[in-house]
Amino acid sequence: MRAFLLAAGLGTRLRPLTYNIPKCLVSIKGLPLLGIWLKRLTEANIGPFLINTHYLPEQVEAFIKASPYCEQVTLINEIELKGTAGSLIANLDFFQGEEGLIIHADNYCLADFTAFQRAHINRPAECLMTMMTFRTNNPSSCGIVKLDERGIVSDFYEKVDQPPGNLANGAIYILTPELLKKLGTDYHESKNFSTEIISRFIGQIYSYETSEIFIDIGNEDNYHQANR
Repeated sequence: MRAFLLAAGLGTRLRPLTYNIPKCLVSIKGLPLLGIWLKRLTEANIGPFLINTHYLPEQVEAFIKASPYCEQVTLINEIELKGTAGSLIANLDFFQGEEGLIIHADNYCLADFTAFQRAHINRPAECLMTMMTFRTNNPSSCGIVKLDERGIVSDFYEKVDQPPGNLANGAIYILTPELLKKLGTDYHESKNFSTEIISRFIGQIYSYETSEIFIDIGNEDNYHQANR
């Protein structure tokens, strides 16, 4: 399965750590975050990979060139940020008409990706997407989902005060060819995946909850938590 790792963020909330290094290359227990992603995904027989860059792209390019994954990775530099949905829609050809894995690569995630793929294969027939979810201790900072009795997303609350639960969207998705096609035809002007795409497919999104470590490396506290 081909995977698109979204890694173009500026990492402003991690400053001063990210003044001189892109967020996707910050070190977790001595390893660059992007390297952890590529290693774990490769071990789950996922690849090849597309990675978008924007901030300090030459550092990402040098890292990939020196890595054991260089022949599996295509880098695309966004001079102007397109947004999560915009980047995906601009690169739909990468998936070659097949299913695709979409990952926000600023998370430290130790989920079982083989089990995630298996859950997608066994999803209810009407579901066009499988979303990875996790339990969060800070639900107001996350997109929170509500599920029906079959595990299908029945409602979605994107970073609201007093959300109704703590089951959070992990911003990791497997998208069917049908959904990818719809993005290119019906939603081609969308920019943000969470706010412009997810709400349009309520009732067609299956949920896979991981019980493994899942941390959004969005601020210094979370960064230090991941390293602990």
